Amino acid sequence: MKRILPPLGILFLVAVAGWLAWQRLAARPDPGTLYGNVEIRQVDLAFNANGTVLRMTRHEGDHVKPGDLLAELDDDTIRSALTLAEARRDATRAQLDLLLAGTRAEEIDQKRADVEVEKANLANAEAVFARQQDLVRRDVTSRQAFDDAKRTLDATRARIAQNEAALAQAVHGPRLEEIAAARANLAASEATVALARTQLSHMRLISPTGGIVMTRVIEPGTVVLPSAAIYSVAIDGEVWVRAFAPEPLLPRLAPGNEVSVSADGHPTAWRGRVGYVSPAAEFTPKTVETPELRSQLVYRLRIRIENPDDALRQGMPVTIHLAPNKN
Repeated sequence: MKRILPPLGILFLVAVAGWLAWQRLAARPDPGTLYGNVEIRQVDLAFNANGTVLRMTRHEGDHVKPGDLLAELDDDTIRSALTLAEARRDATRAQLDLLLAGTRAEEIDQKRADVEVEKANLANAEAVFARQQDLVRRDVTSRQAFDDAKRTLDATRARIAQNEAALAQAVHGPRLEEIAAARANLAASEATVALARTQLSHMRLISPTGGIVMTRVIEPGTVVLPSAAIYSVAIDGEVWVRAFAPEPLLPRLAPGNEVSVSADGHPTAWRGRVGYVSPAAEFTPKTVETPELRSQLVYRLRIRIENPDDALRQGMPVTIHLAPNKN
């Protein structure tokens, strides 16, 4: 005998079937919804020098601004090298100034006086030599006295030539080549000072950007090498979302398109814009032959969050809502 369900039982079955169909529809992902993860741009800060860490000024979670001092190395050696380089620079500059100033008038007058003194000595030497020459002809004096007078005369004439050359050099001043060499020495000294100052500046770690300290890698007293990470800083205002989109949604993901980003437990959403869509597909099938396979192509994209806040954290899962399709 066939059993017939009562009207209430039929209504119940219809209600259950409708509820299950609604659940299946609700379980389907919204074709305008994507899922991704937050990526915060960060920078690893390091010294461009080696040495012992003297001081560190920030801890995890601290906010930093561009130009803030984050850490210092022991710089006693570099400061001593800078002092030495500056002293040598000052000495070479003084030497150049001395050459550019030329010979002082007092020095020229002294050279002229030296010439006049030797001329007077020459007159005396010539007179002595003339007397000795006359005496030696009369065989009244010795040959040794005559030779001594001759050597004195020759030496006086040589000193006159020497003093006249010194006078001419004093009048003309230094040569152009000497000035050029002094300028080159000064330039080398200034370069040494600049290098020492640059090395001294590398003893201080300055924040290049604003952000939040994520990691403090070392502690004071550590001996570090160049490029060894000291801090990891999350950059302010640089928050992105990385996601993957199927091929059918690409027309709605042109760079610059506005999207909405939400996260579980947060009542408000963030506004973002598509910044990059990969030109190459990820997970592409070996052979694309049907529309179904074409729909399995996935493309990586990045979305830049406009006006992000502290609620967005590195790696946080988020939901991306695309603008309605205008077609």
